[in-house]
Parts: sequence; C-alpha cells; structure tokens
Amino acid sequence: MNKLALYCRIGFEKETAAEITEKAAEQGVFGFARVKENSGYVIFECYQPGEADRLAREIPFTQLIFARQMIVVSDLLQDLPLTDRITPIVQKYQEISPHLNLRQSTELRVETADTNEAKELSAFCRKFTVPLRQALKKQGWLNFKSIKSGITLHCLFVQSDACYAGYSYNRNHSPYFMGIPRLKFPPEAPSRSTLKLEEAILTFIPREEESKRLSEGMIGVDLGACPGGWSYQLVKRGLFVYAVDHGKMAASLHDTGRIEHCPEDGFKFQPPKRKKADWLVCDMVEQPSRIVALIGKWLVNEWCRETIFNLKLPMKKRYAEVRLCLQKLSEQLTQNGFGFQMQAKHLYHDREEITVHVRTRRH
Repeated sequence: MNKLALYCRIGFEKETAAEITEKAAEQGVFGFARVKENSGYVIFECYQPGEADRLAREIPFTQLIFARQMIVVSDLLQDLPLTDRITPIVQKYQEISPHLNLRQSTELRVETADTNEAKELSAFCRKFTVPLRQALKKQGWLNFKSIKSGITLHCLFVQSDACYAGYSYNRNHSPYFMGIPRLKFPPEAPSRSTLKLEEAILTFIPREEESKRLSEGMIGVDLGACPGGWSYQLVKRGLFVYAVDHGKMAASLHDTGRIEHCPEDGFKFQPPKRKKADWLVCDMVEQPSRIVALIGKWLVNEWCRETIFNLKLPMKKRYAEVRLCLQKLSEQLTQNGFGFQMQAKHLYHDREEITVHVRTRRH
C-alpha cells in the first residue's frame, strides 16, 4: 500500500499530479504520478514503503487545491470474478490489517471517478456497498465509534471488475462521498453560481464558526454581482450587501431591503467611508493577476477583513498560474504587516477556476 489515489475534476489530472508531487517533495517523499487524461483521478506511487500512509497523515488535505479526496490504496485489483468480487477485496484488507488497525474503521465508501463513463458504475457501486459492508463487518471492522480519530475504507472502482482498495484518515480527508458535497439549488436564488459561494462557505468556514463570521448586521461587498447569485448567499445570512455591477440585479434581492445596487466598475469601487466591509466576494471574469491585485488592495487598505474570490484559470500552465497568484498575494500581505489564513480549492461547482478564501489580522 504505497500509493495515493487523488480524485479530481476531469481534465485537471496534470494539475493534481504536479501538486501532489510538489507537496510530497516538501515532506521529503519522492515518487511518480500516473496520469490518465480525463480519468478523474491520479495515482501517486512512492518509492519507499510506508510513505503513502505518511503523506495521507501529514499533508493537510485542506492545503491541496485540486484534489477532491486523498486515500492510500493498494495495487489495482484486476479481473475480479463477477460472481465474487468481495473475497479478493476482503483479502486485500486482511493483508493491510497487520500494518493498520482496521478496527478503527468507521465507514465504507464504494466510489467511482466523476466522469461520464464512470457514472455508469454508480448503480453497481450502490448495490455492491451493502454486501461488502456486511463482509467487512464480519471481520470486526467498520464499528469504531470515534468518527474524528477513525479511518474510512474506500473502494475506487475504475471498471466493474477492477478497483483500488484503500483507506483515508477521517481527520484529514473530504467528509463527502467521492469528495463531492451534494448541494440543492435554492429556487429563489438568481443564478446557479450561488452554489459556488455556498460550497466555498461550507469548505472554508467551520460550521461552528459560520454564525459568528457571517451574521446579522455585517456588511458585504459583491464585486461583479449581477444577477446576484453570490449576493443571495450573503443576504440570506443577514448581511447588508453593496452589489457592484453595471448589470441589473434580481428584483427578489431588492425586495429584501438588504442590498444597495452600485452600478460601477468593480475595479474602481471603494466602500463608503466609515463603512468598511466585513466581507468581500468576487466572481468577476478577468485575468487572475488582475483579480489578485484587486483583492490585495482591499485587504491591505483594510476595506474588508475576510474575502472569498474566484481565479479564472488559463488553459495552459494552470497550476503554475495558481502558485504565482497565491504567492504574490501572500507576499503583499506579509510585507504590509498582516497575518492571514489562506485556502484555495478547485470546488465541485467550479469549472475552469479555483476559489480562494483569505482572512486577515494585524500583527
């Protein structure tokens, strides 16, 4: 079990591979990534035994931008008998058990990659989960009660007769099946882009802190707001929002009495004096370098304390562009005497973009 499987959005396998290779090297772990274009996952094989498990424990999952999930896996189990796929999988876990306490396992996920081809396996995975779970429970596994300190068992099926058996650490993985939060589009929202900000809030802000950090009476600014998908998420949490865009905002948002439409250029807008914003959100379609410069200006001038924004990525050298943009923003904040928390993620509802969250504080 000296491999990592990392789920990702289809078409972003190279970025995922580059990122895990770099993060592993920072931990002194070296290996190589197996990349199959448009597969929706990457296999990173370490050169030394036990290092995949170490990476699964020591690389903070929240610091991975392009990976939706990170699990330690075995070699690919191939040519599984269609009449009995369960026995080889159980045997594989039995091989693991001397090196890992499987009695600390809490749940089983039988998954596929997020591709159109793999989706055909979804129905099989749902049906297969029940008998496999029963077989694993007979071994004394999947009964551990401490969710946070436990492990999750995964079977990643790439074909109906081939899968990777593995595990992830609950304290350092995505809590969602296939690494995908299932969000329901609110019918009163002005656009489906609202799901991007909802997922970002869910991803970046701990549930127990959300009501304090996004609360009644706070002020938000939405740059490039039209028609109001992102403003909707702030308004429904009780914020008053300056919605900045030359385009029209949805009438339903005006009816709340919680927005002021500012028909201005998002790059030129400044918050009213003595009314600094608690939050800045931005989903403007612009070059990543321009967006980062704009966000940096807002944070350094202390026009806001916390921000979520999207960076639209170029078709080539996407990972390099992300690294450069985040590095520039980090350096700008550090040079101006700010402490900060920064996270970035290629969210499920993102496409050719990533979402970034920054929270600042003065030293």
